[in-house]
Amino acid sequence: MDQTVSPLFRLHPQARVFRDGGTVAPRAAPAPMRLVARPVRDALPGLLAAFAAGEEFCVHANPEQAQRMPTHGTPGFVTAVTSGTTGAPKRVRRSHGSWIASFRVNAGLFGLRPDDRYAVLGGLEHSLTLYATAEALYLGAGLNVLSGLRPDRQWSGLERASVLYATPAQLRLLCAVGADRTQPGLRLLLVGGGFLDAATRAEAARAFPTARIHAFYGASESSFIALSDESTPDGSVGRPYPGVEISVRDMGSAVAAVNEIGEIWVRSPYLFDGYAGATSPDTVWQDGFLTVGELGRIDAEGHLFLTGRKSRMFTVADRNCLPEEVEALLLGLPGVAEAAVLPRPDTRRGQVPVAFLWGQLAETDRAALEAGARAKLDPLFVPREIRILADWPRLASGKTDLRALEALL
Repeated sequence: MDQTVSPLFRLHPQARVFRDGGTVAPRAAPAPMRLVARPVRDALPGLLAAFAAGEEFCVHANPEQAQRMPTHGTPGFVTAVTSGTTGAPKRVRRSHGSWIASFRVNAGLFGLRPDDRYAVLGGLEHSLTLYATAEALYLGAGLNVLSGLRPDRQWSGLERASVLYATPAQLRLLCAVGADRTQPGLRLLLVGGGFLDAATRAEAARAFPTARIHAFYGASESSFIALSDESTPDGSVGRPYPGVEISVRDMGSAVAAVNEIGEIWVRSPYLFDGYAGATSPDTVWQDGFLTVGELGRIDAEGHLFLTGRKSRMFTVADRNCLPEEVEALLLGLPGVAEAAVLPRPDTRRGQVPVAFLWGQLAETDRAALEAGARAKLDPLFVPREIRILADWPRLASGKTDLRALEALL
């Protein structure tokens, strides 16, 4: 056990890291931000040292970029990098205490214990992996670091794991290599970083037959917002996570009616403190509530349904098109594993949707795909072109690289 860390900041005697409530031990002067910019295994010692010293730190995949980052020298803060799905990645600053609060909630919700063994699949520069790693360290649990490995080797690395954090994209790759096998030792699967569709949930239930499966909705800026389970209606991301207050508001900031689409605002103890060296026009604070430009609705039972991002919405013949809704319908077509919809300028309608698809598809499937889209969609929102890709562009986080697809238009 590391004797340099005060026991006041340990949940369990085996836990070696984290400052409680965002506080730190007295120090003469704040240290500069620690830059952790190495592969995961090599980065862990630096991560531990930053936690132990109460230093602000940032994990970055690129050492050269990391060295150019401005530092704040603020003790007790984490700086994580957003995925950058639709724009340049932003660095998000949050207090240690904002994560500690959710560590404790998760421990109670899911019965997390020091004898659990976590598994993480991505790089530490991504907030989901960083969060799961920090939670395991705080609880004193074991940790299997499986980043950078092929999916088949990641599958083998899960044999001793009891808790897995994964994105839907990572989960689909894992389930594909384990199509004829199961991992009965996994007891808890937590899915974030994207919407967990019914087909992927069913595959996960087959691959991990004894695991409780919970998908959560959140963002780097907000952390947990909503949590779902097997009783959640199709298409919903669940009800508010404990301690979270969700308010859906119309464009005039009035509270939206039941099932009325509006902007999602959140108030909770898990919110971030601000961006480091960047801003975002979609991120707004108001009376303790935060929005990052996500749109959605809440039904009469309190289930939250996402409809898209304000920044991705475009108009077709003066009608608002939410590409995420079109993508969700396209994913229901046979053989489609990934779908993305982007706008293309059009002289008659202003803009029209173009769909990129990937999966077990061939050019001979195009007519059936077009017919399926016409049957499911409003005529204005039927893609004017469907492109079937041989390879799907992904960010390091596993999410779709929309900027790479925009370059193909």
